[in-house]
Amino acid sequence: MTRGAVATVGMGPGARGRRAATTAALLAATVTAALASGCTTGGGGPGDDGRGSPKESGQGESPSARGPAALVVKIDNAAPARPHTGVDAADVVYAEQVEGGLSRLMAVYATRLPKTIGPVRSARESDLELLRQFDRPTLAFSGAQQKLLPLIDKAPLRAETPGNAADAFFRDSGRPAPHNLYLRPDRIVPETPGEAALTTGFHYGAPPAGGTATASRTVRYPAAGFTFTWSDSRDRWLVGMDGTPATTADGERMAAATVVVQHVKVRESAFRDFLGNNTPYTETVGSGKATVLRDGRAWDVHWKREKATDGTTFTTGDGTPVNFAKGQVWVVFAKTP
Repeated sequence: MTRGAVATVGMGPGARGRRAATTAALLAATVTAALASGCTTGGGGPGDDGRGSPKESGQGESPSARGPAALVVKIDNAAPARPHTGVDAADVVYAEQVEGGLSRLMAVYATRLPKTIGPVRSARESDLELLRQFDRPTLAFSGAQQKLLPLIDKAPLRAETPGNAADAFFRDSGRPAPHNLYLRPDRIVPETPGEAALTTGFHYGAPPAGGTATASRTVRYPAAGFTFTWSDSRDRWLVGMDGTPATTADGERMAAATVVVQHVKVRESAFRDFLGNNTPYTETVGSGKATVLRDGRAWDVHWKREKATDGTTFTTGDGTPVNFAKGQVWVVFAKTP
């Protein structure tokens, strides 16, 4: 990878030029990437994502001053963004639906920090509700809708973007923009947060009784999909995306110890991307049904999160907490039927 200018992160002059140049001949190659972005111009100049200086946006607080804080990174999941880098080191990976029925990832790091993470993309409104379960987490992202930026500034988190942490981000010249922005996490989180930062409400331990032997499970969005296939040899669920095996940039197959298919309400938000597609809002506070996959078996369970500052609990029909297998957890938000 070679380091490039990070001024092209937001929908600034370069992005507006691309928008103006969009024609029918280019739609087949560019609409998918445009829908996945969901960004509008941040209104800032070169090197500025519209948030202002760290002092102005209140983002200058040191994480060490408030104890361990999870690092959360928004990850591009359009086809040109794959294979991913550093996602396999995350403790939790959330998958959500975005504009056009596509998908995006949000990776949470506490026990390990890889050297590089990416590609990094923009934040969404529903991220703020999901992140309230953590104690002032550090959120790394590449931009957001201009009207969403004030909400991010008011949220109890530390935001890190190319606009206020330029030395932590770089461009990979071997990949097409905008799917080529990467983060060096040690530039914004000098120490590994530690397991105490994982205030998700998840329980780890022996599996509950019962369960149904399951070889694979697929979750479909309108224009994307995830498939998890059990591997006895690896004792993990192998990850597939849009019908293709998901691998890391090093060629390793991505795999999860536990997969949660969490059925939630997905509604329209007040935001749209520059093509006019509404940004879905995924509601993660409330309760509903879920399926927990571990050890080659599936359990139909109940999830509950009473308020935004709570983690999410998963229980069997009699209220017994459902333990997850030790290792990476994937939570895939699926629209309640």
